[in-house]
Amino acid sequence: METDRAPLRLIHGDASDARHRSDPATLSASSGGFHSGHSAAGFPRPVPRNAIERLNSVRLLSLDACGRVLDWMSWQDAACLYARDAVAWTLGEPCLRVHGGTSRLTGEQSVLDLPPIIAARGHARASALDPTPALTNAALFARDSYLCLYCGQQFNRPQLTRDHVQPVSKGGRDIWENVVSACFSCNSRKGNRTPQQAHMPLLAVPYRPSWVEHLILSNRNILADQMSFLRSQLPKNTRLVT
Repeated sequence: METDRAPLRLIHGDASDARHRSDPATLSASSGGFHSGHSAAGFPRPVPRNAIERLNSVRLLSLDACGRVLDWMSWQDAACLYARDAVAWTLGEPCLRVHGGTSRLTGEQSVLDLPPIIAARGHARASALDPTPALTNAALFARDSYLCLYCGQQFNRPQLTRDHVQPVSKGGRDIWENVVSACFSCNSRKGNRTPQQAHMPLLAVPYRPSWVEHLILSNRNILADQMSFLRSQLPKNTRLVT
């Protein structure tokens, strides 16, 4: 079907709505900017910027045709899969609705309901499965449940630091198995020493998350269907609290 090439724009909904209700959040190719319904005078009503940002923060879970987890993807990437007829199958109730262009032949606007989990045609290469997750402070603090692994207290993200169990100056590496979350006070007190030298025993052993664990740690807006699927893919020996 031939359509006008209008840009996709948000017109309604946010991530919290999409998580808890059956009606999908909506995106549209309306040329008038961001809208949410119409005012009494008939003019489009602007969507608050924070609602747009929340909606754009929703990520869809990408799988290969065999159901192996690949990564998070944006609604734009998901719409491209549908446009290329590259979707093998899906799971879950639609959580986003995309309004495309208007057909010159029929005058009808195209509508695409996006589910939370989408499997693309084809099979992932072995090298693409379960890669080593990137070590970031955000993922590290999430792995350690925002606890200082020396004093055991919970902190907000700005109050935590990345501590190298074996100090870098003593040959320690900046890898998952050698870093823990630590508050500023404990990190300063430990200094350039090992936990044994500082008489500060660790409360948990640091570990490298699996790729599925990493996906859970890296997304604060996981939808219910996505979490249910990811939990079923977790390794049996997972130490992740979900």
